[in-house]
Amino acid sequence: MKLWGGRFEQPADRDFEHFSASFDFDRRLAQADVRGSRVHAEGLHRAGVLNDGEAASLAWAFDQLEAEFAEPPDMQPDVEDVHTYVFERLESMAGAAARKLQTGRSRNEQVALDLKLFLRDAHAALQQGLGRLVAALAGFADEHAAVLMPGYTHMQRAQPISLGHHALAYAEMLLRDRERLADAARRMDVCPLGSGALAGSPFSGARDRAAQALGFTALTQNSLDATSDRDFAVETVFALSLLGVHLSRFAEDWILYASSEFGWLIPGDGYSTGSSLMPQKRNPDALELIRGKSARQIGHITQLLVLLKGLPLAYNRDLQEDKEAVFDAVDTALACLQIARGVVATTEVDAARAAAAVADPALLATDLADLLVASGVPFHDAHGAVGAIITAAQRQGRDFRGFTQAEMDALSPGLDMAQVAALSDEQSVARRDLPGGTAVAQVRAQAARVAALAAAI
Repeated sequence: MKLWGGRFEQPADRDFEHFSASFDFDRRLAQADVRGSRVHAEGLHRAGVLNDGEAASLAWAFDQLEAEFAEPPDMQPDVEDVHTYVFERLESMAGAAARKLQTGRSRNEQVALDLKLFLRDAHAALQQGLGRLVAALAGFADEHAAVLMPGYTHMQRAQPISLGHHALAYAEMLLRDRERLADAARRMDVCPLGSGALAGSPFSGARDRAAQALGFTALTQNSLDATSDRDFAVETVFALSLLGVHLSRFAEDWILYASSEFGWLIPGDGYSTGSSLMPQKRNPDALELIRGKSARQIGHITQLLVLLKGLPLAYNRDLQEDKEAVFDAVDTALACLQIARGVVATTEVDAARAAAAVADPALLATDLADLLVASGVPFHDAHGAVGAIITAAQRQGRDFRGFTQAEMDALSPGLDMAQVAALSDEQSVARRDLPGGTAVAQVRAQAARVAALAAAI
């Protein structure tokens, strides 16, 4: 393995060479490294470091390598890292011209640039995955807007809601994830090329031209910060860890609602598994894995924060340890988004089971209190009165809507049993006809809004 440095009299320890090598994971940066090297070579040509023939030779070699690295190299060459591998491939094609390429450029800025270029492509793929899942949730919400289910707080039945309203809650979380990623991408949109090892480069005067060629809109303003900054990686991985938490919460709800105790959802066969022993089982393994993989994402953000917390300026080799966390965070998020979309698209709904659950009359307690409020009773007093009514009904094993007027008057004078008897799940949901509410019309309107936002991602 070739290591940089001509000042050493003895070769590097072989075990240390393997310990320090990173090619097995940073090879994913090969195409980004070629893109950055091409622009750097163009700058060296303008500066007169490369003559016309050398520049043309390198340009041809870059064309070959860009095609070659459409997929990361799958071999295991005896090189330290991807930068060395790209250099050696260039040298084999462009000869001595390649040996001028590191003029005025440091690995420190090179790896920062490569990681930004990689993440820029990753952000585009992540946004696409988010858009597809959000669109699936919007479609599910619109289709099942009129299916009613119990809404929960503290895992206790609370009030009737639309199943579509429940699905859209997760769409809103994902839309915020999309905004966080877009915000991280905006701050990442600064080019470090020209920063050198830590002090800047005398051969990169036209930094703005290089940044433009690489698709950046701004330049880093401090070379010390530029070569050691990994905020862009941390922000991306944080956004993905929170996305993982959101997907985990989604998975937990759907796992519960697919269980025999609930039975409202039936995940598709393509995303379910059987048991190795019990023939009757239908396990929601896809959802369980989504829930489990959030632990990886949380681990990755913790790793990056701990990695950075004690580093002095500028670059330190510790930063080699950032890439595996970044790569796996991106890969895990993309896979989870794809599988979650498939689950949503193939899940069937047992509306009858959901209707049986939401038929619990206790879910109408708040609506009953609202009747008292409409008659002039302060809500605090109405709350206590309705609590007594629900307790009495449950002790007698009855639906309070079946009480006689005399029975109701004994518990809470002022309630008209004709109005009480007319209370229903459908009425309760329909009354919440305001932006953000669970009324069917509102759910369908929100589903259309979310679908339009997903299409624009």
